[in-house]
Amino acid sequence: MSVEGDCYDRVTRAPRCAILGTMRLSLTLLLLGLVAAGCRNSADEPAATPSAGATAATSASATPSLTSTAAPTATMEAAAPVALVPGTHEHTLEAGRRTRKYLVHVPPSGDDAMAIVMVLHGGGGNAKQVMRSTGFDEVADENGFIAVFPHGNGRLSDEFLLTWNAGNCCAYALAQGFDDVSFLRAVVREVVADYGADPGRVFVTGMSNGGMMSYRLACEASDVFLGVAPVAGALNLECTPGHSISLLAIHGTNDRMVRYEGGEPLEQADPTTRVDASVAESVGFFVGHNGCDERPVTTTEGILRFDEWGSCAGGARVALYTIEGGVHEWPGDTRASVARGIDASRLTWEFFASLEPR
Repeated sequence: MSVEGDCYDRVTRAPRCAILGTMRLSLTLLLLGLVAAGCRNSADEPAATPSAGATAATSASATPSLTSTAAPTATMEAAAPVALVPGTHEHTLEAGRRTRKYLVHVPPSGDDAMAIVMVLHGGGGNAKQVMRSTGFDEVADENGFIAVFPHGNGRLSDEFLLTWNAGNCCAYALAQGFDDVSFLRAVVREVVADYGADPGRVFVTGMSNGGMMSYRLACEASDVFLGVAPVAGALNLECTPGHSISLLAIHGTNDRMVRYEGGEPLEQADPTTRVDASVAESVGFFVGHNGCDERPVTTTEGILRFDEWGSCAGGARVALYTIEGGVHEWPGDTRASVARGIDASRLTWEFFASLEPR
């Protein structure tokens, strides 16, 4: 979705969402300040150290410049980790003249070089919100991979009403032309260097505007990411991946904010007019790019239909979960209205774990 979706928040259903679903980002600073003051949950925030590259661990048992100066790299090498302390750590990264933040969740145990799953919030969300709504920190603990939750860009602060520049969405990040691809490349490089993560097993998923950003990374950073899993997203830009890349899309047929059949949103708070590609167009691009079979193998269980296109080149996989009657929400969130019984986070990890490392 655009800004409307995750702040409006069919996912979290936080009190502010009903307000944000109808307001514009151009509302007065006073009104936004009241919303922030009334809805922020500081108890869920991990401890942070503000210095660049520093970390602040929580106990394992407790649960501007318009572009980044970080230069893309085609290859990365894992370095000796500084300290694999289980828990959630906050990092800062200088991207141009902006200081960006991201969270790293380290599981209590895992491989010597663990996989990375980057999880991108939707429009108006932030790293803490998407960690809570997806539960990817718990999935990381269960399966021994590193989960990374970056913050997007916001006009008012670095943790409130944040968006990604995903091509034609959303809001502040799009209007300012931020180079989020370079920023997220730099985040991966730091996590590989600081935590000894496996550069051959790097994945990204995201909700709505974060799903759109996942598509963009598949197009412009396929040298870094082995697989992507956009949820309620759309491929809204010219796409020229340099490598084969695996894709798992998850989308509900009754999504009014990023419509399954594409077109202009039926519900939207982002003031930017846009037209979204359909799910068929978005997934179909990667079917063609990877040279997969034209027709998928389909299985259905309840409201969940699974399509997979076989015989893809380079060991890639292309698949789609369609949720019949599904709306704009993260499937499996306890506050989801339609897809509460579908665990998108674990389905996504199962897909990523099936891929052969580079």
